[in-house]
Amino acid sequence: MNKTNKIWIWVVVLLVVLNLTTVGTILYHHWKEREDDMVTVLSEEGEVRLTGRYFRQTLGFNDRQMEAFRLANREFQPQAARLIIRMDSIKIEMFKELNKAQPDSTKLNYLSELLGRQHAELKKITNRFYLNMKSVCDSSQCAQLQQLFLPLYYNENIHSRRGYRHIRADSTGINSGYRRQYGRNPQP
Repeated sequence: MNKTNKIWIWVVVLLVVLNLTTVGTILYHHWKEREDDMVTVLSEEGEVRLTGRYFRQTLGFNDRQMEAFRLANREFQPQAARLIIRMDSIKIEMFKELNKAQPDSTKLNYLSELLGRQHAELKKITNRFYLNMKSVCDSSQCAQLQQLFLPLYYNENIHSRRGYRHIRADSTGINSGYRRQYGRNPQP
C-alpha cells in the first residue's frame, strides 16, 4: 500500500469515528431531554404540569438536583396517575348514581368516603414529592418552589368568593391572611 492510500484510509476512519460520536451525542441528548420532559401532574384536574425541563429552567436545578427530581418523579408519577384515574372513575360512578331515578344514598356516601381516601392519599404523595424537591433546593429555589405548588394548596378563586383576599403563605407556611383575620396562627 502506498502512502496516499494509507492517508485516505485514516481520513475515512477519522470521519467514521467523528460521525459515530456525533450520532451518539445526539441520541444521548435526545434521551436526556425526554427524561427531563417527564411530566409531573400535580392536580387531579391536570392543571399544573411541571417537567424536569421546567425545574431546570425555572428553578435553575443543577445536575445533582435534576437527578433528585428524576428519582422522586419516578416514584411520584405512577402513583399519582393511578390515584387520579381511580378518583375520576369514582366521580363518574357517583355522577351516574346521582342521576338514577332512585339514587342509593348509602352507595353515594360510600363513594364519597372512598373518593376522600383517594384524595388524601394523593395529597400525601404530593407532600412527599414536594418535600423531596424542597430538600435539594437552596433558599431562592425554595421560594420559587413554594409558588409553583401554591395552587395545589390554595385556590384563589374559591377564597376570593368567600371574602379571603390576598392570602399568601409566609416563609413559615402560615397563611398571613388567616393571621390578620383571626389574630393568631391556625390550630392544627
